[in-house]
Amino acid sequence: MRIPALIAGVLALSLAAPIAARQSGQSPPSQPSAPPPQPEPPAQAETAPDDPPRAQQPIRTGINFVRVDVIVTDSKTGEPVLDLKPDEFSVAEDGKPQTIESFSVVKIDALEQAEQPMREIRTKFDEEREAARPDVRLFILLMDDYHVRRGNDMFARKPLIDFIQNSLGPADMVAVMYPLTPVNDLTFTRNRDALIRAVEQFEGRRFDYRPRNAFEEEYAYYPAQTVERIRNEVVMTALRGAAVKLGTMREGRKSIIFVSEGFTGNLPAQINDPVAAIPGFGNPNRGRAGVEMRNDRADFLTKTDMISDMSEIFKEANRNNTSIYAVDPRGLAAFEYDINQGVGLETDRSHLAESLDTLRMLADNTDGRAIVNSNDLATGMKQIIRDASGYYLLGYNSTQAPTDGRFHEIRVRVTRRGVDVRARKGYWAYTADDVARATAPPRPEAAPAVTAALAAIAEPVRGRAARFWLGTAPGATGRTRVTFVWEPVPSAPGERRATEHAPARVRLTATAVDGRPLYRGAVPEEAASGSAEGAPPVAAAAAQGASASFEAPPGQVQVRMVVESASGQVIDSATQEITLPDFTQVQVSLSTPQVFRARTARDAQNIRTNPAALPAVGRIFSRAERIFVRATAHAPGGVTPTFTARLLNRNGEPMRDVPVNVSENGADLDLQLSSLAAGDYLIELNAKTDAGTAQEMVGFRVDR
Repeated sequence: MRIPALIAGVLALSLAAPIAARQSGQSPPSQPSAPPPQPEPPAQAETAPDDPPRAQQPIRTGINFVRVDVIVTDSKTGEPVLDLKPDEFSVAEDGKPQTIESFSVVKIDALEQAEQPMREIRTKFDEEREAARPDVRLFILLMDDYHVRRGNDMFARKPLIDFIQNSLGPADMVAVMYPLTPVNDLTFTRNRDALIRAVEQFEGRRFDYRPRNAFEEEYAYYPAQTVERIRNEVVMTALRGAAVKLGTMREGRKSIIFVSEGFTGNLPAQINDPVAAIPGFGNPNRGRAGVEMRNDRADFLTKTDMISDMSEIFKEANRNNTSIYAVDPRGLAAFEYDINQGVGLETDRSHLAESLDTLRMLADNTDGRAIVNSNDLATGMKQIIRDASGYYLLGYNSTQAPTDGRFHEIRVRVTRRGVDVRARKGYWAYTADDVARATAPPRPEAAPAVTAALAAIAEPVRGRAARFWLGTAPGATGRTRVTFVWEPVPSAPGERRATEHAPARVRLTATAVDGRPLYRGAVPEEAASGSAEGAPPVAAAAAQGASASFEAPPGQVQVRMVVESASGQVIDSATQEITLPDFTQVQVSLSTPQVFRARTARDAQNIRTNPAALPAVGRIFSRAERIFVRATAHAPGGVTPTFTARLLNRNGEPMRDVPVNVSENGADLDLQLSSLAAGDYLIELNAKTDAGTAQEMVGFRVDR
């Protein structure tokens, strides 16, 4: 078992989800079964003077269309050669010649950019617009703190800061990423000061297994070897996610600058502690020099697993035209472990070679460079800029049209002599299932009712004191009855809310469009001065929230909620616009369904027998709970409608029917959540008579 199942699940949720979101709900990148969407054709890059206009070239896309960027340099000087013509290139796939169908030269000059004003990147729209420009170089700086020793991080700061200050052009965009950074949280910037601050704060943690967040707490007390494998998985997931992120931004060359000392295989006995977070505890070999406990079989299996996992990185990087530049902050590395750890020289030498090999493999298989075993990191960093500043972008439709999921070699040659040619070594073809998914017609958009029900699941913004629910039902003489419910938002874990800031009541005001007051009052009502002795205080009565109802004519209504403490201090407020439906205009109508939360059998019994039970405002429940949904239906002539209910997934697709209990008060349904996986769901409630039908949807989320 390569990593514990519990940790694997947490890792998938915390890291792979952002990437899966990019893949339209398909499998996460740790199981890359769904091909990423084909990106838009690249914006026009600078072309050689004699090239035909790009507008005359056909735009090629598709599953079998392959793009490859080619770097051509002078063999003697190492300077880029950018005046080659299309007929000077030839491309072969698995030894079979291919027809080049698109050709462009990307040439970026930082001096020319300096003469032009550059826009600040303030929003995602700015980021997408600027990234699409052909003269913009895109970089993700992945700081692998899990695999950089404390102290070695300082060696990396100077060349990285020099790279940011002196090598980046005015238009270049960079995002800083750590292994646990969600891909959706990445932001690209041109703010050099912000990038330098991020580099200055980098702190290596290699072989330091003390947990620093809730995710690491999950596995900190596993054996050190297990924790190291989890860290490898985390970093590899981050690399895949970074490649996918760059691939969604534009075509053309993109780069990941991977600051790391390389992945660790099997730990030596001296640091393979039984409890990772407690160094030396229960480890009789801690600090013992000369202990050699090599396990060739275990080493072989570990290497095999690592190569397999790294191949997934190569796939994503090549699919998204992204190169990985591995930067070892140690420079000229002589040892893998500190002398006080007592690891034997043979083991140390072997592990050092293995970790450096992982960096070389990442670079070699993604057309990057491994800046390792050199005390001149600055020169290697300049090469990163040089590679991204001038290259050819070729495209062809594979004559083999492979759908075997295997690696296919690409070879690029030029007829001109005296030049060196670099290009990615090949690509991983999609499988037949991948192709079927990619070419399938898009799913229809979710119905507005589904979208609205899912939107109601969202938790309140952090810092809010209370959350609210408003429901409607037919009232007397053509009016609409409005029910208002509020409940306090629980404090975040570790947060202490002062008593004077605890919500005790809500002052509710409802006004019509013309300003007419429709309702004004405190919820719950304030106790009169002559209240009976022993009456509960307002704060205690509102500990679980409260409700109020009023009737108003159909139409637009503005509702304002002001949250107060027991002393009358305003601690929060909100305004909401709602439209009260005219129930007299329909043959069959359903009230807004109320949702009740039951944690125990007593809760369930109280909900069933108490018509005045307080409904839940939130729509997030645990699998240990059950929910009750209650709605009333109204039809002319006192006809009792036929009720049906279905459980739907978040796309609005039916999963199963849900039994409905019909009474004179309406419809009730009881749903046990223990059988549902974590995720978003919908309950569709239908009422039908001979005269017509009515439907309401309730969205909810099942948490772990």
